[in-house]
Amino acid sequence: MATAETGSGKKMSEGERVVVDRDGTSLGELADVMDGAAVELAPSAEEALREGRSVIEGHLGESRPIYGVNTGFGRLANTVVDAGSLGRLQQNLLRSHACGTGPLFGQRLVRGMLFLRIASLCHGRSGVRPETVEQMLAFLNGPVLPAVPTKGSLGASGDLAPLAHLCLPLMGEGHCVYEEELVSSATALEVLGRKPVVLGAKEGLALINGTQVLTATAADALLRARRLADAADVALSMSLEVLMGTTAAFDPELLGLRPHPGALAVGRNVRAMMEASEILESHRNCSRVQDAYSLRCAPQVHGASRDAMDYVEAVLATELRSVTDNPLLMEDGRAVSGGNFHGQPVALAADHLGLAASELGSISERRIERLLNPDLSGLPAFLAPDPGVNSGLMIAQYTAASLASENKVLSHPSSSDSIPVSASQEDHVSMGAAAARHALEITENVRRIVATELLCAAQAYEFVDAGAFGVGTGTAYEQVRSLVPPLGDDRVLDRDIDMLEEMIEAGAFSRLLANLGDGD
Repeated sequence: MATAETGSGKKMSEGERVVVDRDGTSLGELADVMDGAAVELAPSAEEALREGRSVIEGHLGESRPIYGVNTGFGRLANTVVDAGSLGRLQQNLLRSHACGTGPLFGQRLVRGMLFLRIASLCHGRSGVRPETVEQMLAFLNGPVLPAVPTKGSLGASGDLAPLAHLCLPLMGEGHCVYEEELVSSATALEVLGRKPVVLGAKEGLALINGTQVLTATAADALLRARRLADAADVALSMSLEVLMGTTAAFDPELLGLRPHPGALAVGRNVRAMMEASEILESHRNCSRVQDAYSLRCAPQVHGASRDAMDYVEAVLATELRSVTDNPLLMEDGRAVSGGNFHGQPVALAADHLGLAASELGSISERRIERLLNPDLSGLPAFLAPDPGVNSGLMIAQYTAASLASENKVLSHPSSSDSIPVSASQEDHVSMGAAAARHALEITENVRRIVATELLCAAQAYEFVDAGAFGVGTGTAYEQVRSLVPPLGDDRVLDRDIDMLEEMIEAGAFSRLLANLGDGD
């Protein structure tokens, strides 16, 4: 059976399906869905939807205000709406909230958002009808997806604006993307062979009052950051070897005296990469006492970023099992209004993730400088065979420095800000969607930086004749050379770095480290 690469770096069989039950989902399932797996509901999820809807319908005859069921929203929460207008109220909610802006989210992320919204609704605590979720599944499993702008969410009261754009097409309104073209949602429903859904009481609010946009974006950033951390360890190992560094700072006993899990993992990775290195042995008795921080302190720097990613993954694991709209149905039938929609847990995690990824880029750029600077490396200037006539890899470092500097701005915590809205009824918001978008952008910048270090380290080997590479570094060199030939005379470099970015994104270096670990 044919296979496709997934966002988590594993192989996924074409036709694989993810089954949603009533207990939420996982990061692995989300990765599979974002990469194209179909989704279906377990019988337990279908039962939960029916149970939740019956509770909502039982409340419809009541005269007392129940927020989101028979009232307005935000500052209008005390305004009771007559029973005959409840459907119109929910449709108007989606229409009025669909006012996002900016470029559209990629379709991979839109799949993730739809999937997470479905998974949350299938707890049965939101009161959405099964047929509404079926309409969402039709979009998720079909060839056409909603057009969702990237900007406009405050990350509290949920991702209101982008989720409105996500769900408006269920009613045949708004826009979708079909074969990379923007089409009307009416056209999209024709493609899917579906009729517009007419929303009932509570449904509009349940569709848009959640954290699925910021959570899907943060999760995608984490998946990318995990692959980046592995690629950074590989690039570090190559740079350490070719710069005639020492593995003394990676000694397991030394690292065990300050046993942060991330640092221990980096130490294991680098030792495995450098095993049997004749280059390392060739200068064991040289006069150098210590390496520069970008080499010697890499276990502590790379490791701290890895530990941060563990924290982020723990937060997301909880969020992926959660129900995040408002109000929610309790087991005894009460509809309770609270703050499960507030994005602060994920906002703080996303900000931390952006900072952790940024640091991987910051230290990688410093190693690029050491590789290219002849005063630091002892190698030809900018790793050019004929420096002067050729500029070599000089300007590749400029781009890496530019991205590392930009990341300093992007990693400013979005969650440190809040602007009151809805006439100050919603007087503290998380800015989590911005935090997640920035984290994702940072990972993209860092991927370019680490790819550049891989390019430079591979080129540096062309000037080193000190015996065999390490077991892992030799494999990594061959992986790079399978795509990018050594640099002779100057050539255009952007495509070389593009291909190494694609190799990182495909999880090649993660698999290399995993295979080395399997050999322990």
